[in-house]
Amino acid sequence: MEEWGWATVRLGAVWLALVFALVVLPSALDISLGISEAYMRLLVRTLEWATISAEKGGPKPRPEKPKSPAANGIIQRVETPMEKEIARLRQADFEFSDIFYFCRKGFEAIVEDEVTQRFSSEELVSWNLLTRTNVNFHYVNVRLSLLWGLGVLVRYCLLLPLRFTLASIGIMSVIVGTTVLGQLPNSRVKSYLSELIHLTCCRILVRALSGTIHFHNKENRPQKGGICVANHTSPIDAIILTSDNCYAMVGQVHGGLLGVMQRAAVKGYAHVWFERSEMKDRHLVAKRLRDHVADKSKLPILIFPEGTCINNTSVMMFKKGSFEIGGTIYPVAMKYDPQFGDAFWNSSKHSMVSYLLRIMTSWAIVCNVWYMPPMVREEGEDAVQFANRVRSAIAHQGGLTELPWDGGLKRAKVKDTFKEEQQKNYSKMLVRNGSVGGPSAEAESD
Repeated sequence: MEEWGWATVRLGAVWLALVFALVVLPSALDISLGISEAYMRLLVRTLEWATISAEKGGPKPRPEKPKSPAANGIIQRVETPMEKEIARLRQADFEFSDIFYFCRKGFEAIVEDEVTQRFSSEELVSWNLLTRTNVNFHYVNVRLSLLWGLGVLVRYCLLLPLRFTLASIGIMSVIVGTTVLGQLPNSRVKSYLSELIHLTCCRILVRALSGTIHFHNKENRPQKGGICVANHTSPIDAIILTSDNCYAMVGQVHGGLLGVMQRAAVKGYAHVWFERSEMKDRHLVAKRLRDHVADKSKLPILIFPEGTCINNTSVMMFKKGSFEIGGTIYPVAMKYDPQFGDAFWNSSKHSMVSYLLRIMTSWAIVCNVWYMPPMVREEGEDAVQFANRVRSAIAHQGGLTELPWDGGLKRAKVKDTFKEEQQKNYSKMLVRNGSVGGPSAEAESD
């Protein structure tokens, strides 16, 4: 038994030595030994072969069945305003056929609405040898099944232990490093060490996900005293961005593992965490953010204005609060490659630990990050218009669909005020057409 114990200790020591020498140290120095690049090349070729094999061995499409004209959905919509749609049906007063417009819109929403589908994982065109992305996959051939089995062994028996080791090292480094920094007085040395710790630990954590991050237009990198806003897909968004530049984080207080990291990070730098349900706290946050932006020596603030994670296909409504603070806005667009792993976190369905297990057993996390030119609020432009302009720029750069809906619909129903607004729009149309209280109605009564 003692021999087995010593052998386990030696094996663990060799494992840690290799991890530190081949991954941790290069990550800390921001250099690459070429291992991850070779892994990605092998992975791309393997997935390409699997796709070709599945297409050859799968059932042939029926030529007589036409494809749906909708590229990203199962139904085709004609997006026209309500007034124009109803005007095509009639030219005079209210008719019973007017309800068909609302019936059709209701059926479309039931079959496939454009909001709730943004809160579920993105469907892939081809299978990437991950169990949870083979919704439409059936048995094709023996070679492809053997390759999938080999992939399971590689992901769970090799990659998962390696990534777990790296994640543990990164998290412990954040907690220990920031705790020690918390004992030092505020000074330039403390700020420098804090930035160094955050950059180093986030680079290690990115390696723990086999992350391949492509940063574009680094000349537009957010500067101190500004506000960085980005679309939100996953909690690892902040880790990815911090692996290239340091930020003062702003976000909701979490529990569990994420909460531990939040409490540790705030000891090293003045991050802003708040309770979303407390309005008084929100006003306090706004004041703290204004004070932060006014100090040009402080790190740029990182904010995700959507307020929740969206599934890497769209950008939803930006909350106006981030754009009322003032200062320079630095937009950042992020787009993950779903072929290698699903980075979207459905917080309503998966816990943080479950989510991390899912992405740590994926092939890799590949992400493109675009730094965009800074934007400022124009004269006569209110906060909502400014937020929409920034959102449009991010959606266009990242190739994402722009939606005006509030991401809060992920957990809440549509507000009654929005329903009432649609009812008011229809009643105004009736008044303009003389159906209710208009000249024509008065003439008929006479």
